[in-house]
Amino acid sequence: MMRWQVITKATILSAALMAMATGCHKKPKLPPPDTSAPTVYVMPPTASITADPLSIDLGQSVVLNWRTTNATSVAIDGIGQVPINGTQTVSPANSTNFHLVAKGDGGTVEANVRVTVRVPEVSPVTTGQSTGGDPNDMANVTDAAFHAAVPDVFFGYDSFELSPEGQTSVSSAAHYLTEHPGVKILIGGYCDDRGSAEYNITLGENRANSAKTALVSAGVAPNRIRVISYGKERQFCTEDNESCWQQNRRAQFTVDR
Repeated sequence: MMRWQVITKATILSAALMAMATGCHKKPKLPPPDTSAPTVYVMPPTASITADPLSIDLGQSVVLNWRTTNATSVAIDGIGQVPINGTQTVSPANSTNFHLVAKGDGGTVEANVRVTVRVPEVSPVTTGQSTGGDPNDMANVTDAAFHAAVPDVFFGYDSFELSPEGQTSVSSAAHYLTEHPGVKILIGGYCDDRGSAEYNITLGENRANSAKTALVSAGVAPNRIRVISYGKERQFCTEDNESCWQQNRRAQFTVDR
């Protein structure tokens, strides 16, 4: 009986010691939960641009049509910012590559379409340039008399389309040049001071070329006309109002001496 009690006490003591050892063992730390945001894939933009027709005669128009997806802003060189999808009618004065840039959260994409402009060869007879013209016409023409007979062409905001008043000015210029076959002219394109310098240089060139295209269509030889763009660098009026801005949106004819 005594022996059994001793064994029992020893067994209980051993079990107690094992329990204490087990209870003192530290539990392993679990890794912290992953709180990072899941990766979100942003679709890149797509863009396309077409022209109808792709080839025209000088003075004709082309319809540009562009479509994009996943884009937040779209711009076309020579036109500026445009809707993400749209159409626009243009009358390029020479063969032009219309370059579109579409930007979105997923990146930038570009698209291009080229329009070929066929410029006709105009003979001196049809333009009023006769071989018997007075070679001293240039020297005899004063700037004051020229500007009195040939008014400037004015344009709407952000536009290079000829208005009915602009067509009248071009007709006056064409009549004058027919009557003075020895005179050559310079057409300067001007803009108001809104927008970037780069954009306005292009817009001024488009305005000058619109006037040139109309003159050629009226029978004036292309080699009698030179164009230049001054953009917004040469302002006729410096006040900050629409009346003043209108004066700066013009194509001006001058004698090219």
